[in-house]
Parts: sequence; C-alpha cells; structure tokens
Amino acid sequence: MRLLVVEDDPMIGESIQHGLRKSGFAADWVRDGKSAELALGNGVYDLMILDLGLPSKSGLELLGQLREQGNEIPVLIVTARDSVDDRVAGLNAGADDYLVKPFDFNELNARVNAVMRRRAGKSNPLMIYGALTLDPIAHQATLRGSSVVLSAKEFALLRALMAVPGAVLSRAELEEALYGWNEEVGSNAVEVHIHNLRNKLGSHAILNIRGAGYRVSMLNDVDS
Repeated sequence: MRLLVVEDDPMIGESIQHGLRKSGFAADWVRDGKSAELALGNGVYDLMILDLGLPSKSGLELLGQLREQGNEIPVLIVTARDSVDDRVAGLNAGADDYLVKPFDFNELNARVNAVMRRRAGKSNPLMIYGALTLDPIAHQATLRGSSVVLSAKEFALLRALMAVPGAVLSRAELEEALYGWNEEVGSNAVEVHIHNLRNKLGSHAILNIRGAGYRVSMLNDVDS
C-alpha cells in the first residue's frame, strides 16, 4: 500500500513517513499543495494524509479541487485545527477521517487501516485467505494458527498480494507498493522478499506466473 504524506512541518512530515515505512507502508512526503497535485497525477497512491495549513495551496483547497475533479482517493486529515467548525469543514470537503495533532502514531496507523477498510466495505481488519491470516493493525501474520515473523517489507508485499487474493501483480506494481521515492530499490529486491516469504510460509505460498508477475496461493491443502 502506497501513501502520500502532505505536511509542511519537516519534523512532523519526516516522523510520519518514517513511522509509516516501519509499519510496512510505502510512503512519500511532500511539503505543499502544488507538490501534492503533481504527485497525485501518477495515480499510484492508495491514501493521502493531509495537513490543512499548507503553503501555496491549503489542504482544504487541494481536497476540494480533487473531489471536484472526481478524484476519490481516501484522505485522512491530520492537523492542529481542532475546532468543531474545522472538523466539519474538512469532512464536508470530502475527507474520510480527521485526526488532531498531537497524536500517537498507533492511532494514526489504526485510522489509516480503518479508512481503507471502510472504502473496501469491510468491517473486519483481518485479511484472510485460506490458512493465511494477516492483521494490518497488529502487524502480525499467522499460518494455520501459528505466528509467522515477517520483516516490514515482507509484510507489505504479502499485504499487497492478499488485498487482491488470486490476482496477479507485476513486479513493477509490487515495487510501487513497497518503496517510496527516496528508498533504494535493488534490481532483485522483490524476488528476494518473495524468496524469504516462501521460506517462512512454504515453497508454494507465492506463485510465479510466467511473464506476468506473482500471486498469493490458497494454502489450505498445500504442505508447508
């Protein structure tokens, strides 16, 4: 899952980006509304975390413009503006949720996952496919009821595949889900993470579809 952070405060922006990456998200960070417009033009983002007090174009202006253009990207407003009027204005402009600074990062993480669940029409945070279960909030994976320890990138890759169970994702799509702009991507990084996942989940857990990409396998009847 790839997120865009729009925050002009360097300390807050860097902190949010760092925390999101530790949680297994690919996260890019821009500092003003104009830069956010340009970043959103490539259509790769699953959610935007938006500050309201931005230079060049306010967060509300940016959000209103996006909704007028028919852009339905999920938006979580994160701002120091805590009045009821401010919250109402943000939600009426098209935000999916509103979080007031200062906040605990665990709450931000939970709200990101909650927004994505609501957009997908799901109430249960768990991602279940056969004998494999992923809990995005607790950042835990289990196979046949046994806990599996995954790195942040392994967890992110598995989450991307389980978000569309049975579908084939290309290497480029997986790289977009795993890495932000300034993260170094090795030539075989995706293959290395898939190799590690197979070691932990079983050799048939991730299937290689020749010439197309990868998909997660239904593991009920597959020996690990």
